[in-house]
Amino acid sequence: MGVLLSVVGTNLLHRVLIAAGFPLSFALINTVAVPSWVWINALVLVLLIYPLNAWRDAPLFPTPSLALRDLPKHVPLPAGAKVLDAGAGLGDGLLALRCVYPEVVLHGLEWSWPLRALCALRCPWASVRQGDIWKADWSGYDMVYLFQRPESMSRAAAKAQAELKRGAWLVSLEFAANELHSDAVARGAEGRPVWIYRAPFTTTVPLTIAKR
Repeated sequence: MGVLLSVVGTNLLHRVLIAAGFPLSFALINTVAVPSWVWINALVLVLLIYPLNAWRDAPLFPTPSLALRDLPKHVPLPAGAKVLDAGAGLGDGLLALRCVYPEVVLHGLEWSWPLRALCALRCPWASVRQGDIWKADWSGYDMVYLFQRPESMSRAAAKAQAELKRGAWLVSLEFAANELHSDAVARGAEGRPVWIYRAPFTTTVPLTIAKR
């Protein structure tokens, strides 16, 4: 039940469930006789929803609905521009992007096939497919949006430098690509920074694409 709630819940609920996960599990183990098959099935469910290699990039934290509200002031995209949400999860990033760019062509890429299916149901107006964001080709997009984690941003910066065409944008919610000089920083819901970079990028250090 906690897994399901964490998938469909809000950011606050997600954080509460994560914080409460260990004490709840400890209480259940010590007060309720739970058959081993229940724990095995629960683990299988978690791995199906969010495979282990996906946790190397970012846990499932959805983009707040108003997080990108100021983005068009800094990144004016024409109608028909192709935008990729790299790591689409349940589609919250696509929903936030659609609110501010109603005339662009939205694409989502998600490693977990159950999440991809749910994302496609929530965002039928977007092209959502299952795949690895690091193996996908970013060269055809006018903007790539990320909500990753700090440890992933060096890799994202290197991939963007290697693949994004001149004039394309890399946009990251909350976490900066420290190897790149940002063109602007927007502010959205809860005051979270939205880091904006435009190709060709100015780098602070040499970049190489890391391999798994």
